[in-house]
Amino acid sequence: MKISRTLLIASIIALAPLKSFAQNTAIATFAGGCFWCVESDFDNVPGVLTTISGYTGGSSDNPTYKNHMRDGHREVVQITYDPEKVSYQQLLHVFWRSVDPTDAGGQFCDRGHSYTTAIYTNDEQQQELALASKKELTEQGLPGAEIVTQIEAAAQFWPAEDYHQDYYLKNPLRYKLYRKSCGRDKRVETVWGEMARDGIADH
Repeated sequence: MKISRTLLIASIIALAPLKSFAQNTAIATFAGGCFWCVESDFDNVPGVLTTISGYTGGSSDNPTYKNHMRDGHREVVQITYDPEKVSYQQLLHVFWRSVDPTDAGGQFCDRGHSYTTAIYTNDEQQQELALASKKELTEQGLPGAEIVTQIEAAAQFWPAEDYHQDYYLKNPLRYKLYRKSCGRDKRVETVWGEMARDGIADH
């Protein structure tokens, strides 16, 4: 179950003297096209505590939805998870199988750099695991194309505007219409077959 950002912040403050929250959570950062969809997918991964849509990797501070593409930011989701319930390797497994990692021009109906796939690693161990997972997939091969997903060290993360957070919950009909018309799930199924969206609870 997703924890609201307000409750999460309150929990951090309450537990700060014991540092228990910080000791039992970790962060993963993924770019997988539209952040509404990435957020929705990872909210349905057991062990994920909260997700925040945002921007990273561009040339400006405090990007907005209006200027993030101009300034070279990608849409990303910052995921806070419980490593005792889900490992970073498992999150990588879910990420790969919820996107089209062979598309260098964007994702599905959303085109341009801001919608390209990337894994932003938050420490050296994540970097090693991400590179290893990409190498394994490259060696296994996907039909007809090279895996082009970038793996980069995490840069400053800028949360997106409030109306983007939990969009799939706030506007379920519009979200479902967008996701279907954009062809996300259909393309993921074409790329991954039976393994499409593996690890996502509503799969």
